[in-house]
Amino acid sequence: MLALTIIGNNSAIPAFGRHPTAQVLQTQDEAYLIDCGEGTQERLTEFKIKRNKINHIFISHLHGDHYFGLIGLLTSMGLLGRVNDLHLHAPALLEQIIQLQLDAANTVLPYKLYFHPLGEEGPIANDKRLWIDCFKTQHRIDCWGFIFREKKNPRSIIPEKVQAYEIPAAYYDALQKGQDYTTKRGVLISNEEVTIAAPAAKSYAYCADTIYTEAIIDKVRGVDLLYHETTYLKDLHERAAARFHSTTIQAADIAKRAGAKKLLIGHFSSKYEVLDEFLTEAREVFENTELALEGACFRI
Repeated sequence: MLALTIIGNNSAIPAFGRHPTAQVLQTQDEAYLIDCGEGTQERLTEFKIKRNKINHIFISHLHGDHYFGLIGLLTSMGLLGRVNDLHLHAPALLEQIIQLQLDAANTVLPYKLYFHPLGEEGPIANDKRLWIDCFKTQHRIDCWGFIFREKKNPRSIIPEKVQAYEIPAAYYDALQKGQDYTTKRGVLISNEEVTIAAPAAKSYAYCADTIYTEAIIDKVRGVDLLYHETTYLKDLHERAAARFHSTTIQAADIAKRAGAKKLLIGHFSSKYEVLDEFLTEAREVFENTELALEGACFRI
């Protein structure tokens, strides 16, 4: 199971109690921070996200509303005694920016920060429970989206069955991969007797700032949950295009044509105080749409 918590959902300027972009995707034992707008670390505390579980951070692009909270978070992690390695996946220039900030403050992080520059579409991380890929969006500067896919064995153990056959725990992984088990006496235990088909692996796609582009459709096809920016309502489609952003119905069109199971919309312009119309417009095209409201947690 994956769980996504919305930390910030606004675009460039904080407004109406909304904050710049940040999200946290969690598995059973790790958390993945996606973008890190201004003030992210305060809301991590507010929403009870454990920072020591964050071992990977993904920055989509170098507009400030997506990374101005990063240096504060990195230094706070050090001040709070972090010693575990941290992996940062981001546009290459961010490495110099961070180092300049650390040098200016004469700060040395007490943990190892591994920087992984984004340069090509494809796999960027292979973690305990997830495969993570990146893909390009179309924005005013280089910008990236990310896809998180669960690693799952095809079979699930039936506890009472494996205990009845006295199958050792060391063999469970092989059972989950579909193998049969032979006892010490040479009796074959069919895999189907002690396992069942596991639920399908889940997937989440984060589509960062972008103009409407059909190129994204194949990148996110079939995901369980798709986040797509909707900076403007549909009547401002010309402004959206001029600023390399998307509207409600454009995001919904991408979700529908990609066969996504659920759509989240966010990155709202600060010109809007009330967000209800965003949901109304998007649902006209793709019914299973939700607003990415701050503090909301979506289970995948």
